[in-house]
Amino acid sequence: MKRTLILGVFSLFLLGSCVSKKDYTSLEAKQKETQDLLNTATVKLNSCLEERASATARAKVLEEQVADLRKSNDNLTILSSKGASNVEKTLESIREKELKINRLQDALTQKDSVTLALVTSLKREVGINDPDIEINVEKGVVFISIADKLLFKSGSYDVNDRAKEVLGKVAKVVKSKPTFECMVEAHTDPVPYNKPPLVDNWDLSVKRATSVVRVLVDLGVDSSKLIAAGRSQYVPLDTNETAEGRAANRRTRIVILPKIDEFYDMIEKEMKNLEAGGN
Repeated sequence: MKRTLILGVFSLFLLGSCVSKKDYTSLEAKQKETQDLLNTATVKLNSCLEERASATARAKVLEEQVADLRKSNDNLTILSSKGASNVEKTLESIREKELKINRLQDALTQKDSVTLALVTSLKREVGINDPDIEINVEKGVVFISIADKLLFKSGSYDVNDRAKEVLGKVAKVVKSKPTFECMVEAHTDPVPYNKPPLVDNWDLSVKRATSVVRVLVDLGVDSSKLIAAGRSQYVPLDTNETAEGRAANRRTRIVILPKIDEFYDMIEKEMKNLEAGGN
């Protein structure tokens, strides 16, 4: 069973027109906390799998010994009532441990299954042949990256008609997944921008993010599932020394993921059960 657990975590909800630095820092802290939990769960799971393999081998030997003893009336006296009871207790403990391990495995792989289904739906709806649109998975989170030129005119934060067609397809997928949330994350290049009423690239990125959010709301996406985030020029993908690099850095990302709190609680519960079973 696949146990590669990568989870990018955002607790997403609508915070008006943009997310504050404090809230964004809180989201990033929650992401790190959940990633640490997943890493710990993976280590514990691997340890338990090794214990299960060893215990299963021991149980097989015990079962063979019991079978051999029961085949011979002469040897039945060797298998005392207490010895048989101990064998049964050992087997029952192994069965309980295996059940807990299976539950933890199911919890840890559920996110991967949901993510795969989401990527498949998005690629089917949005398509994968447009060079201005990329759909990928980073750290267990689904990203739709849309080139700036597809969404906005230079220096503008008004979403154009072609972009609305693409956003309509994204909205269709999101609306079909009631337990999903989205963050719209806008990025700019470092070229100074100060056209009133906007002051700088921070303003421009926030306005672009909120513009996309409003389009998604108009398309029927639940407002409570959305958050707008302006990242300005500070998370570049490429060099800003070339026109091509700056163009790549001007982008909008739509981050889509299941409600992470539910997944987090599920993993935490199974880890506690596993730890209790090991004591």
